[in-house]
Amino acid sequence: MQHEIVIVGGGAGGLELACQLGRQLGPERVALVDLKLFHIWKPSLHEVAAGTLDIHQEGLSYQMLAHDNGFHFVLGPMTDLDLERGEIGVGCVEDALGEQLIPARRLGFVQLVIAVGSTAHHYNVPGAAEHSLSLTRAADAEHFRLRMLSLLTGAELRKSAGEEGQVRIVIVGAGATGVELAAELREASEVHARYGFRRLDPHTDVRITLLEGAGRILEPLPEKVAASATQLLHQRFVRIETDCRVARVTPQAVTDTNGREFPADLVVWAAGTQAPPFLRTLGLPVNKTGQIEVDTHLRVSDQPGIYALGDCAACPTPDGGRVPARAQAAHQQASYLYRQLLRRARGQPERDAPFIYRDRGSLVSLGTQTSVGNLMGNLFRSNWFVQGALARMMYLSLHLMHHRAVLGTRRTAVLALARFLVRRATPLVKMH
Repeated sequence: MQHEIVIVGGGAGGLELACQLGRQLGPERVALVDLKLFHIWKPSLHEVAAGTLDIHQEGLSYQMLAHDNGFHFVLGPMTDLDLERGEIGVGCVEDALGEQLIPARRLGFVQLVIAVGSTAHHYNVPGAAEHSLSLTRAADAEHFRLRMLSLLTGAELRKSAGEEGQVRIVIVGAGATGVELAAELREASEVHARYGFRRLDPHTDVRITLLEGAGRILEPLPEKVAASATQLLHQRFVRIETDCRVARVTPQAVTDTNGREFPADLVVWAAGTQAPPFLRTLGLPVNKTGQIEVDTHLRVSDQPGIYALGDCAACPTPDGGRVPARAQAAHQQASYLYRQLLRRARGQPERDAPFIYRDRGSLVSLGTQTSVGNLMGNLFRSNWFVQGALARMMYLSLHLMHHRAVLGTRRTAVLALARFLVRRATPLVKMH
């Protein structure tokens, strides 16, 4: 099977690029490869984990998106890259019982875009990979939600028997993912207490501890944003420990380098990310975290026709730094590559203008009622601090903007209305 443009990875950047190119070039020329059947916006995984967002209602079918946007969807994981023949390997697909549904295949390309995102980086901390969960995939978030429901049920039964019943959750890493998860879990625990877990005090029986190695939470963001988030988390009975570097994770606790022990029934690892390990086997240049090295045009050096974008790409900035691994960076890179690849597909030369990342600011969700963040970033060389309902509306608009890129304006509006109505007719958290 041969396509002119093959995109590997259906995350925010890869999917938007496939939709844009597919609408212009059609399924005979554009293919998207992903190992999952449906797409979910990665920044919303903390809501899935808390149970406040139903993954089966939120997920968008890749096959549906392919039909509507004019690209060809190929199900399966990328396994290898043959640079001489210009083709990739796509692994077989098996069902839950291990029976093969789709055999391994070869997929030819003229241009290849790798956009496979990132996975958790455990920094070789003993026990971290074995005894913690990471919210890098939809399956991880759903696993966390089910585990939390099980722990809540056990704590409720112990309380009913007159025993002590608590659920202790430790989140390692207080970046955006860790902070958003802590706030969402606290809000969800209050809702769970109204939906059957009435003997549990959501503030004292569901103990949430946030561990951060830096001197404050949300270290990459402005201090005012971090201070506001800290205050809101304290008000919601979230324990925050900064300057806390984890040394070991066991099934019962997290221990830091000073010997302090934090008892835990459930540990979430949100302390860092790295590129998927298989990228090191492709014969492409990678940095120490496994990201593919690209130039300012998102091209892999000495490999014409191969590009990388998003979290898995190490793209330089004019000041000598690297483009951060953020959703807005992947969105900007997808828009840039769309224009470049479309010109190549039409027989026109690529533009010489390099990719320039523009920081639009950051928003951090702190539950369904409020958010905090800074807007505009370096657009006007200023930062505007926002908080409360206005920031929450802006945070929600980011999700809608992504949906608009892959579904169109009309369908996004209908979907937003439908989800608003469904939430008024169903429990506020998923109970099964």
